[in-house]
Amino acid sequence: MRGQMMDRPLLVSLLIEYAGRYHGDTEIVTRAVEGGIRRSSYAAVERRACQLANAFARLGVAPGDRVATLAWNTDRHIELYYAISSMGAVCHTINPRLFREQIRYIVNHAADKIVCLDLSFVPLAESLADELVPVRHYVIMSDRVHMPATPLAGALCYEELIAAETTDFAWPSLDENTAAALCYTSGTTGNPKGALFSHRSTVLHAFSVCAAGLIGLSMDDTVLPVVPQFHVNAWGVPYAAAMCGAKLVLPGAALDGASLYELFEAEQVTVSLGVPTVWLALLQHLEANKLKFSSLQRTVIGGSAVPPAMIRSFEETYGVRVIHAWGMTEISPIGTANTLKKKLAALPPDERFAVQTKQGRAVFGVDLKLVDAAGAEQPHDGVARGELLVRGPWVIDGYYKDAEASLAVFDEAGWFRTGDVATIDDDGYLQIVDRIKDVVKSGGEWISSIDVENAAIGHPDIAEAAVIAVPHPRWGERPLLVVVGRQGRVPDKASVLQYLAGLLAKWQLPDDVVVVAELPHTATGKLLKTQLREMFRNYPLPEA
Repeated sequence: MRGQMMDRPLLVSLLIEYAGRYHGDTEIVTRAVEGGIRRSSYAAVERRACQLANAFARLGVAPGDRVATLAWNTDRHIELYYAISSMGAVCHTINPRLFREQIRYIVNHAADKIVCLDLSFVPLAESLADELVPVRHYVIMSDRVHMPATPLAGALCYEELIAAETTDFAWPSLDENTAAALCYTSGTTGNPKGALFSHRSTVLHAFSVCAAGLIGLSMDDTVLPVVPQFHVNAWGVPYAAAMCGAKLVLPGAALDGASLYELFEAEQVTVSLGVPTVWLALLQHLEANKLKFSSLQRTVIGGSAVPPAMIRSFEETYGVRVIHAWGMTEISPIGTANTLKKKLAALPPDERFAVQTKQGRAVFGVDLKLVDAAGAEQPHDGVARGELLVRGPWVIDGYYKDAEASLAVFDEAGWFRTGDVATIDDDGYLQIVDRIKDVVKSGGEWISSIDVENAAIGHPDIAEAAVIAVPHPRWGERPLLVVVGRQGRVPDKASVLQYLAGLLAKWQLPDDVVVVAELPHTATGKLLKTQLREMFRNYPLPEA
């Protein structure tokens, strides 16, 4: 027997229609790429998205066509999100930090018909234009005053494009499983792979971002996503903020500590989201200038494991609650969030903190399981380790136009293989132990590079740390610790090893410590260990 309920599809257009109608005067504040602060609202975004949809239709964009963006977090980028997806096309966000060859590959692989780009990325587009075969138009996100002279064929001015159109556009009633957005992974090997999100998956994921007890975004919040809109759609914040009516503050291209702090204070930001490398720069700015936050209440940190010292600094020094989260492009991206159950919140501080360093519990809709090398499921006892597998309504069921890559990442029951080694305790808290490819296999033991890195970050002279496996004639592999010093400090090897000896078992201690000026990172801010392994592949470890 079927229930007698209306079958109204879950569509991205519903989000901006709702926000425009019920939170129309709520601000969307942008630090503009061309300079200054620009103020908009949900009502204005809704109107301008309709104008954009009319313009794209006039330019020949049809349902299912891909329209790409090369843009920072701005109100115009939000307008593009809603215009492209709501008209039935696919919003393809491109990470400008990828290598040129990767950008060329994904634009051609996605067959983008139009590329919309910020002023910052005009030179990049110009250098690639001859190789971007399917692109017919470049829409430069500017007004006429700031419009650059450019040889880009079919270049159009964003503001003139909008001004020429009416606000009359009826969003089509699409099947909720219609593709809405396309994001490519920034993997360290092979070509990037596309995750094609549906309207249904996008709306359901937005519910999870708003859910109380998880991130809990609401109309009372002012949210600043430091995570870029080209990183898995800013972790779903543009959709969730519209769903709940939160004020949006968008930092544009200025992601340094001083610029972010200025926006936090001027706009009274209550919640922010980003990767650890961004927060490291912000915390260093606060420390150097003896500053405090006046409004920030909580921050969501993901993308890579959060050093325990960072959580302590936010909470104990600045009074900001850290929500440690985990996810992947392939899961839209949020899979877990660390908020404490009542019984755990009441624990003594050190015990409570030990739980907070974990990646948290699965959000509703996401299932987790651990399997060993033979595929046997492992218990959730906080001890047993295994590869983490996931499934859920916002988890991909294959990569876009890449059947070969898809075959390798799903088990026989259709669960997605994450490539992470993890434990899950009996309260459901996930802890990522390492990437399978990053574990140091020493003798009969596996050493978690994350455990050693997190311990090293606690040393007062170390700002950032990475651990890689180096070949060893007796043990197979041993850990090498590569560190960056805090500003004005140079870590001393003996001091670092002595410090770690109080935190790690003897067999886990790195065999050597190397100080470098900076560590390589991926386009999404993660440590690029493939490059480190290449840099140190012939590194001679000291004799025991």
